[in-house]
Amino acid sequence: MDIDLVFKIAAIGIVVAVLNLLLSRAGRDEQALMTTIAGLIVVLVIIIKEINSLFKLIQQLFGF
Repeated sequence: MDIDLVFKIAAIGIVVAVLNLLLSRAGRDEQALMTTIAGLIVVLVIIIKEINSLFKLIQQLFGF
């Protein structure tokens, strides 16, 4: 497993958590929620790309 992927996801999580905390303390709860949702979508897109490449590798391996 590529360790860069883990670090990338962790970095996104830390940035989203800090932004969420700052926005919540400023009384902007709606923007904090939208930031969290945007971070979740970014991480899901990264994971879906990796799963897609895994399926392509499995197809090449078994010759489908």
